[in-house]
Amino acid sequence: MADRVTMYTDGSCLGNPGPGGYGAILIHGEYKGESGDNYKEFSQGYRRTTNNRMELLAVIVALGALKRSCSVDIWTDSKYVQQAITQGWLRNWERNGWRTAAKKPVKNQDLWRRLQPLLAEHKVDFHWVKGHSGHLLNERVDDLARNAASGPNLLEDEGME
Repeated sequence: MADRVTMYTDGSCLGNPGPGGYGAILIHGEYKGESGDNYKEFSQGYRRTTNNRMELLAVIVALGALKRSCSVDIWTDSKYVQQAITQGWLRNWERNGWRTAAKKPVKNQDLWRRLQPLLAEHKVDFHWVKGHSGHLLNERVDDLARNAASGPNLLEDEGME
């Protein structure tokens, strides 16, 4: 049986576009609190980006941190990310030459392409959680993302159009 991992992810942008950041939490097995040895946080800020890019990057970084194939539950407050996977948008975009149903180029294609092999490597289930609703770990990743967006060590978002 594959290891079970739970992830919480969030992106933030101070202006859209503007400075932004992502936050992610990985929990291997059962949640034992933030000081548990099975708990890890990730965050990073960028000078100029968008909220959707940061939502996606949070998922990419979290999945990329896994060292072997796992069964993963990802909790996100981004319907953009969650529905792109659960409603088959990503699969359709690729099949349509990275064009939307309206025949326009898919936004954030660089990040979607980075996400695809990570999704193939793991058994991933996406779940939506309402943002700013008091959910402890969703609030924590929101704090991580906002703090990263306003932090001192902002990177360049190379894929930002």
